[in-house]
Amino acid sequence: MGRRLHVLSPDTGLDFPPVAAASPEGLLAVGGDLRPERLLLAYRHGIFPWYSDGQPILWWSPDPRAVLFPEKLKVSHSLHKTLRAGKFTVTLDTHFRGVMTACAQPRPKSTGGTWITPAMIEAYVRLHELGHAHSVEVWREKTLVGGLYGVALGGAFFGESMFAYETDASKVAFACLVPQLVRWGYTLIDCQQYTTHLARFGAEEIRRDQFLQLLTQALTRPDRRGPWRFDDQDFPGMIGS
Repeated sequence: MGRRLHVLSPDTGLDFPPVAAASPEGLLAVGGDLRPERLLLAYRHGIFPWYSDGQPILWWSPDPRAVLFPEKLKVSHSLHKTLRAGKFTVTLDTHFRGVMTACAQPRPKSTGGTWITPAMIEAYVRLHELGHAHSVEVWREKTLVGGLYGVALGGAFFGESMFAYETDASKVAFACLVPQLVRWGYTLIDCQQYTTHLARFGAEEIRRDQFLQLLTQALTRPDRRGPWRFDDQDFPGMIGS
């Protein structure tokens, strides 16, 4: 007999099945809703939604899991050069909806749709309003040219998506965010899926059980609710207030 997928109902409790019940691809459950309580519970258990428009909500907990330990961030020589050039201004939590909407746009040369549906945008904007979801904006003068967004709980940051309209803009967002997370005591960045792009920053794969242990430890720290601001200007002439 094939594996039976767990079905969530918006009308029942919020609990998810144990992540060990996920398929080999990491699919754990289907259905439910994107209310803040369910989303936050999912993240606290190493689960996240990922689905396309027209599909029911799909909940995932992959094994292995891609993570980046903030203190191990790698920044290339060319990106250091871009940072020192000061051609971008970088802010936190000033245009969350704009960043998420830009992340939802199809990538160049992509033939598929986007997994950031209108319902996802509204759900994460609500998380942002509650202080749990955050954005990094990269500006060229007054034009938004790059950024990223994610969810923060305890000492863990769950990266969701990034975009760039100019070369290196999303990399600048990440390279500015991570040192700030280090200063605030964050110990874990969840990258969800391994990519060569993230590997250049130092991302690595670990077993799901290891990830869950690290997540449990990270969640013992208090939440840092938004809106976020940079503590100082580590990159003179580039980071805005």
